[in-house]
Amino acid sequence: MDFMDGLKRTHDCYSLTETALDQDVVLMGWVLRRRDHGGLIFIDLRDRKGITQVVFAPEVDADSHQKAHSLRSEYVIAVKGMVRRRPEGMANSKIKTGMIEVACRDLRILNTSKTPAFSLDEEGEISENLRLTYRYLDLRRPHMVESINLRHRVCQAMRSYLNSRDFLEIETPMLTRSTPEGARDYLVPSRVNPGRFYALPQSPQLYKQILMISGLERYYQIVKCFRDEDLRADRQPEFTQLDMEMSFIDEDDIIDLIEGLMCFLFKEALGKDIKTPFRRLTFQEAMDRFGTDRPDTRFGLELCDISDIAAGCGLKVFQKVVSAGGVVKAINAKGMGDLSRKDLDDLTEFAMGLGAKGLAWVKIKEDGSWQSPIAKFFSEEEKKAIVQQLGAAPGDIMFFGADQKAAVYRVLGELRTELARRRNLVPEGKFNFIWITEFPLLEYDEDEGRFVTLHHPFTSPRTEDLELLSSDPANVRSRAYDLVLNGVEIGGGSIRIHQTSVQEAVFRALSIPEEEARDKFGFLLEALAYGAPPHGGIAFGLDRLVMVMAGKDTIRDVMAFPKTQKAQCLLTHAPANVSMAQLAELYLKPGWKR
Repeated sequence: MDFMDGLKRTHDCYSLTETALDQDVVLMGWVLRRRDHGGLIFIDLRDRKGITQVVFAPEVDADSHQKAHSLRSEYVIAVKGMVRRRPEGMANSKIKTGMIEVACRDLRILNTSKTPAFSLDEEGEISENLRLTYRYLDLRRPHMVESINLRHRVCQAMRSYLNSRDFLEIETPMLTRSTPEGARDYLVPSRVNPGRFYALPQSPQLYKQILMISGLERYYQIVKCFRDEDLRADRQPEFTQLDMEMSFIDEDDIIDLIEGLMCFLFKEALGKDIKTPFRRLTFQEAMDRFGTDRPDTRFGLELCDISDIAAGCGLKVFQKVVSAGGVVKAINAKGMGDLSRKDLDDLTEFAMGLGAKGLAWVKIKEDGSWQSPIAKFFSEEEKKAIVQQLGAAPGDIMFFGADQKAAVYRVLGELRTELARRRNLVPEGKFNFIWITEFPLLEYDEDEGRFVTLHHPFTSPRTEDLELLSSDPANVRSRAYDLVLNGVEIGGGSIRIHQTSVQEAVFRALSIPEEEARDKFGFLLEALAYGAPPHGGIAFGLDRLVMVMAGKDTIRDVMAFPKTQKAQCLLTHAPANVSMAQLAELYLKPGWKR
């Protein structure tokens, strides 16, 4: 039976306005809600574009009116009828179609529906597990449709911008070899090569460098990447990157290109104008002022170093920290002197959860005096100096962190964000971009007893720091750069090493023996010896970028089919058991479990 016999959809449920009055139209979609007003039955008909009100009246078509009594939420229907103006006082100015309705004279019920597991209206909280189990229902909700639409617009704009700038879109393999890139690989056993494994790519890093060595000069792709790591709001086992690489460029070339891309994306996808150039901070400046290399600069609450004053104060904890090579930093929370004792206890618990031993604070009273358990340990001159350095005034409260640099950065960096959240200091609809540059090339790993890379081992050191690779590797700066948006790292990249001698020097600083380097990266090292051009690139987390643009708190709200925090798909129940025969084909033993 052809349920749509004789009917062809003429409009979507978003486009009809008063310009269509008295026209015959055919709409198709899902019943969002039904209202029975005795003689009349109203439904809100929804498709992915929007909502249109349909009215069933016995005087217009008795058969359709009778069938409308059976309609329920999420039934799939087709309606044919005339567009008419809603009666006076019944218009809805909140939606585009709110001035009209369709008087139905032909109703086709294309499919029925079980009662949905949750309401598809925008109101009410729904558990994420329930949403992901019934993702096909969740994706019908208008805010999810808009997220998917936004993602589509962003991808289209990315391609349009890069295509117009002489880039080639090139695919790289999904089945590659395992290389150390900072996270666990997802491994795929090979049936035709028993005992050997492919790895799903954490990024196309090595391939895109090979493409530059191949002379293709400008490459990009929107690509799936995979990392077997612990999950959080902005991490998934599979995620999407905008990946790109260019030859014969330097940092400024890439930064100029990307700032233009961001302006184009935000204009095309959101209709927003973005100002350039973006602000730039070195890694060390960002850490010193914000306690993080991905600062949210939409609000103040910057960190201030008072180690020079604290070194001579009467508070022994501060003295000991400074004498041991640590720092004492403070945040002036302007106008927050009204925080209650309970608020301060909660913030202290918050700081201790980040590894702090406590949280010292000082309130500035109306007469300028200090109210604090630690006030007695400071002379009047020291108090005056601290107040002046922090720009504190009556009604403010100052918070202090004293420890080794990394611990102070971690605690006060998170504290400033928590204070901003509690006091609603973060303006909505504002987008602050900032470049972070001059990252350390290496950092010392106590567990491994050697230096490891902060990004990856193909990042170029700054030329002026090359001689430090053998004598002082901790102070070698890299030619890396991250783009941060509203406190979220949305992209990162670097100028790459293109000379074999420099690559070998970096491997030596990483304590990677030549044999191991050849085993893991031999194909790249071999390619570098065949005239590799200077090159560099950047990769953007598409999911994170769209998350920020959409104003969401998790990338799961901008992905069609995400995994849970336990890396499970509740819709398909993946990962799942496989048959003994499948395991045998792959030369794997059945029953392997942790």
